[in-house]
Amino acid sequence: MRTFRNPVLPGFYPDPSAIRVGEDYYLVTSSFEFFPGVPIFHSKDLVNWRQLGHVLDRPSQLNLDHSIPSMGIWAPTLRYHEGVFYMITTFIDNDKNQHNFYVTTTDPAGDWSDPVWLEDAPGIDSSLFFDEDGKVYYTGNRVPPEGQDYPKHMDIWLQEIDLSQGKLIGPKHSIWQGALKVAHAQEGPHIYKIGAWYYVLIAEGGTGHTHAITIARSKSVTGPYEGHKANPILTHRHLGRAYPIVNVGHGELVETQHGDWWMFCLASRTSGGYYRNLGRETFLTPVIWENEWPVVNPGKGVLEFETEAPDLPETKWPELPARDEFICNELEPIWNFLRTPRGEFWSLTDKPGVLRLRLKPERLSEIANPSYIGRRQQHLNFRAATDMTFSPAAEGEVAGLVLLQNADHHFRYELGLEAGERVLQLIHRMGGSEQLLASVPYPQDQVQLKVEARGQEYSFYYRASEAAKWTAFCERTDGRVLSTDLAGGFTGAYLGMYASSQGAKSESYADFDWFSYEGLE
Repeated sequence: MRTFRNPVLPGFYPDPSAIRVGEDYYLVTSSFEFFPGVPIFHSKDLVNWRQLGHVLDRPSQLNLDHSIPSMGIWAPTLRYHEGVFYMITTFIDNDKNQHNFYVTTTDPAGDWSDPVWLEDAPGIDSSLFFDEDGKVYYTGNRVPPEGQDYPKHMDIWLQEIDLSQGKLIGPKHSIWQGALKVAHAQEGPHIYKIGAWYYVLIAEGGTGHTHAITIARSKSVTGPYEGHKANPILTHRHLGRAYPIVNVGHGELVETQHGDWWMFCLASRTSGGYYRNLGRETFLTPVIWENEWPVVNPGKGVLEFETEAPDLPETKWPELPARDEFICNELEPIWNFLRTPRGEFWSLTDKPGVLRLRLKPERLSEIANPSYIGRRQQHLNFRAATDMTFSPAAEGEVAGLVLLQNADHHFRYELGLEAGERVLQLIHRMGGSEQLLASVPYPQDQVQLKVEARGQEYSFYYRASEAAKWTAFCERTDGRVLSTDLAGGFTGAYLGMYASSQGAKSESYADFDWFSYEGLE
């Protein structure tokens, strides 16, 4: 029996939405304040995924200027109809106003259109459904028209959409308000036509520990919908906080070309107690149908770390090397900026084989677009390192390695000037307060910086070059600052390279010869 390991997309890849087109599978996830937005993946076997790029990769598609942590792009839905791919999602502004839009393409690995913004489309987690009669429907959530009976009480609603005009048409229909009223936060709706029934699959209970997946069905797309008596069809909220997989929810159903059914959903792995540094990750589990209702992971009913693989030819993609040598003229799609990049602050061509970051006045602790490029932490135990050449020219100029949860919760492992002397320092920022954890004089321009994590023990090292031995700098530092359980929000931890002149103008830059990352599980 061939098995696979969960999560199939480790690290901060929440709210998965997936489709099958022939024998190919495509999947997108949320991206919040990170740019490019909405990573898109391709698979042949539901388990092994390669990233094609991002759906929203141009500033004209995605303006994240000043987006506070965990705002921006929420819960995309991916759909396909008659040769066209559709991605619909919600942009959340800093006042928590919801703006829903969709983009299209005929090539998911190519360019997507600029957004088509929808008027009078309240709520979040927008989705599209293409019915057999040619009509297309928009689904989302909203505050119930009759008002909320309890906190976070939401209504799943549906309305026809004219995609040729980019407009909602006809009446709005309230179709379901969830399986258990006290669970609250009914969201993430997806509609499917399976046999004679229309099904609406939703998330409820909030995206924290009480998250769950529930389902209802109707013979008419506009309802009335009947909730399944076995709801929730998937949750881990009854397993306790010591269970290693938590906050399971936000599902998507996919049928293979052989008629088998699978569900993608989000969940988190805990470490060092109820702490979730990696954020919400993408998991996969089998589904069967009994009496025209889905049964998730039959006989077990929970997500597992190891599961029998889908009955599809295993298709593995070439793995990215652990070390990015920056030899291409474009960044690999694993890399992200914080918010929409403004100004020409980075280059792969100024010095071929090197990523050059020019110092910007913006700090990592500001709600801005700093000179920062990062990638997700994807393992509970990992090792990351980089080779940097940097000659700070003035007080306040810093560059180095960053471990980021958000502007107020991170580690900055940086080289800078203090009282005219070059120093290597590690700064721990939590809740807006900063603490200097370690500092040593470091007179050279070149330095290699490394961090190793074993659970919540993060240890930092440095050396002058590849030929030198690593020197311990600060060992067994508490990594829980990188968890959403301390930092709040909906994102996962990032690692990256950073350069700042901290409010001043500067002509300085830092050159990163390589960056490496590897899991140690």
